[in-house]
Amino acid sequence: MNRKQKKVLARIMLAAVLIVALELSPVMGRMKFFLFMIPYLVIGYDILKKACRGVLNRQVFDENFLMAAATVGAIALGEYTEGVAVMLFYQIGELFQSYAVGKR
Repeated sequence: MNRKQKKVLARIMLAAVLIVALELSPVMGRMKFFLFMIPYLVIGYDILKKACRGVLNRQVFDENFLMAAATVGAIALGEYTEGVAVMLFYQIGELFQSYAVGKR
């Protein structure tokens, strides 16, 4: 496992712990939204950055944009856990893919 993969794994573990902690907390309303943005940005900032770059380069419908749209949509509907979890599982898949490609 290289250094980049280790960083992604650390972000995945941190976001997973934060999701579980927030799901068990009694926080409601706007505070819940703001608290769920912490694990969302921890796990998804690079995907959101790539999505914005794709839009600026007129390559809108790539996987990064679609993941950003799906997760932002879930969060906009009030499904904070689902939005963050989708981004988390996407990053897990990306980690496995990068690990598999590196093993060849």
